[in-house]
Amino acid sequence: MNKDSTVIDLEKVVIKFAGDSGDGMQLTGSQFTETSALLGNDLATFPDFPAEIRAPLGTVAGVSGFQVHIGNTEINTPGDVADVLVAMNPAALKANKNWIKKGGTIIINSDSFAKKDLDKAGYENNPLEDGSFSGFNIVEAPIANLTQETLKDSGLDGKSIRRAKNMFALGMVYWMFNRPMERTKKFLQNKFESKPLVVESNIKVLHAGYNFANTIEALPSSYTVTKADIEKGTYRNIMGNQATAWGFIAAAEKANKQLFLGSYPITPASDILHELAKHKNLGIKTFQAEDEIAAICSALGASFAGDLAITTTSGPGLALKGEALGLAMITELPLVVIDVQRGGPSTGLPTKTEQSDLFQAMYGRNGESPVIVLAASTPSNCFDWAFEASRLALEHNTPVVLLSDGYLGNGAGPWKIRSVKDMPDITPFVAKEGEEWQSYARDTKKLARKHALPGTKGLEHRVGGLEKEDITGNISYEPENHEKMCFLRAKKVERVADFISKQKIYGDESGDLLVIGWGGTYGSLYTSVKELREEGKKVSLAHFNYINPLPKNTAEIFKNFKNIVVCELNNGQFVDLLKSKHDTFQFKQFNHIQGLPFKTTDLKEHFNTLIS
Repeated sequence: MNKDSTVIDLEKVVIKFAGDSGDGMQLTGSQFTETSALLGNDLATFPDFPAEIRAPLGTVAGVSGFQVHIGNTEINTPGDVADVLVAMNPAALKANKNWIKKGGTIIINSDSFAKKDLDKAGYENNPLEDGSFSGFNIVEAPIANLTQETLKDSGLDGKSIRRAKNMFALGMVYWMFNRPMERTKKFLQNKFESKPLVVESNIKVLHAGYNFANTIEALPSSYTVTKADIEKGTYRNIMGNQATAWGFIAAAEKANKQLFLGSYPITPASDILHELAKHKNLGIKTFQAEDEIAAICSALGASFAGDLAITTTSGPGLALKGEALGLAMITELPLVVIDVQRGGPSTGLPTKTEQSDLFQAMYGRNGESPVIVLAASTPSNCFDWAFEASRLALEHNTPVVLLSDGYLGNGAGPWKIRSVKDMPDITPFVAKEGEEWQSYARDTKKLARKHALPGTKGLEHRVGGLEKEDITGNISYEPENHEKMCFLRAKKVERVADFISKQKIYGDESGDLLVIGWGGTYGSLYTSVKELREEGKKVSLAHFNYINPLPKNTAEIFKNFKNIVVCELNNGQFVDLLKSKHDTFQFKQFNHIQGLPFKTTDLKEHFNTLIS
């Protein structure tokens, strides 16, 4: 540490790394995040990358970013705007001009601001010279040249040297926020174990960036964010898709079932397949099918055979899975479908977040085809909702659609590690050999039929997509029977409300305004409501994870508030669902469809207009 510099304590800070897709910004942000997590900071992240596989270098369309919000207090969002922006080229600066706090620090790779670089980014003039960023603390660092100078005698080829410049930027930010470098050094040693020259060179550049930041006058101070005061336990940083995969692993263990995943790769759900494929040692079977239809059909076959069966997808894939999902519903077999939502319609915004698949999850099948619908709400609780989706599917013998989204799947946060033995029991509803059984006889409480595993002596029966006769399971075209079966299948899903927890409220049970949300908007809504309550406003939050059926106390909550506003990253799907179920209440709406999470400032501004 420079003896003349000072160290300033911060409660929280938002940092964004941005550059070309090949600049390693996702890795750089992840390393800063992991290091901060090990120091005990609470945190939330938001990776943001382009949809194009090879977007033109130096263009705004090709900018990749990683935003991380760390603090010694509770953190629930990646932050509205950054306190510090690392911009590796003019395009990264231009793309993030409105996402940096006025007066914030911008670390610039000054080597990338030649005229050709400015032209690619669409600048007519150099924004560092025309006053475009007056009021900001601009730190111009010749990152590319200093990286090359550091490694000029290393023996590395030119391409490898250029790729190391992200470590120089990371070293600068490590100095700026008093982060140790040991964790990143270990990461490099493990990742490039067979390439010691690459390890040595990247570590050398990391130190060079750290030392450069320590000596330049543009950074007279460094900062520190102390350990957060959170519930005691052993924590790790976890991404939402990884947490989802682990939730299924825990559920299979608890249910004493083999886990089967039938999947077709699709952004942003593919990481669940990647994660589960790593754990063959646990008996997990993963099948990468030729298309979405084959993926869900293979999972349905595995379900019939007795596995905990899941299939993963995003919105376009869920559309293709609709027919087979209807088959799972009419055969009344347990199946979990995970939809990591992205911007639509069609291909839409494949790397951006949205909540626009709710109607598809609810109604996107032919005929009367009700299924259970759940939604995770934080990257870490994707674990819990994957577990709960498995429990409900296995205990009620019906499909469950679990909604995540791009923000949750790619985002990360601290997760308290727990033991499987401490988790709720899962008791699959399965017929046993020797018992009196008919294939469509139902439990009086759940209205679920028991699942008879193939090969069980005395439990031979037929399944399929044709309508079944009540009790016997024989094929039936009788009109009255079809109507009865449709009503029974709907009531079975409605009865699930008797087996789930009641809806909780953050805040008072009555007041001027009830904010309603569901799924991945939780962090932004909770933070907004919390800050308004600290200002003395009578605002509360009801954030829903059980979508179909809704918790039984939903109407009881609504009746105690003067105003109700439903906030969604779509054009009003959940609010329409609430209107259809609870038409005696007046619901206001707040909707964004921009491929981005809500800003807490936008939410608070709107909520204040609704408080009388």
